[in-house]
Amino acid sequence: MRRATSLMAVVVAALAGPSTAMGAEVLISVNKATQRMTVMVDGAERYSWLVSTGLADYATPTGAFTPSRLVKDHYSKEWDDAPMPHSIFFTDSGHAIHGSQAIRRLGTPASHGCVRLAPENAKVLFGLVMSEGLGNTRIEVTGVDPIGIGSGGSYSRLTSFDPLTSGIMADSPAARLQIETRRRP
Repeated sequence: MRRATSLMAVVVAALAGPSTAMGAEVLISVNKATQRMTVMVDGAERYSWLVSTGLADYATPTGAFTPSRLVKDHYSKEWDDAPMPHSIFFTDSGHAIHGSQAIRRLGTPASHGCVRLAPENAKVLFGLVMSEGLGNTRIEVTGVDPIGIGSGGSYSRLTSFDPLTSGIMADSPAARLQIETRRRP
């Protein structure tokens, strides 16, 4: 009887949902329009920091993400071994929230698509996510980038293709009109 009661308690606890012992809910909200990050823990604002998101040619993706991995001392393979301390990766393409020494640029778009923080803030955030768990952390990126047609008149750095000449927009009359207009002297 005692064994059945213990088993029933485990089943009831599992059906009741996650407990607070499993970690607090962490919501990291990044607003590209204001270049600010707000960190909420269990619904209460804990931090608000300036950030730098992607430059006009290097968009920081918008959407809702779950971080996939934490790397304390990462160096970018794409950008000349640039240091990315306290990296919290949130896309398969390598976008991360990380510390940066370019603190004078915080509050303005300045990155190649990552979300940059002051080193001490990145360390605090990294520790919070590590202690509460990747599964209990959500990252929401909202707002718009300072994007138009990138330098050179193409989308080459914004995406891996020009959406007006390939992909789902290629056969669109509006896309063809835009291409023709853009090509006129």
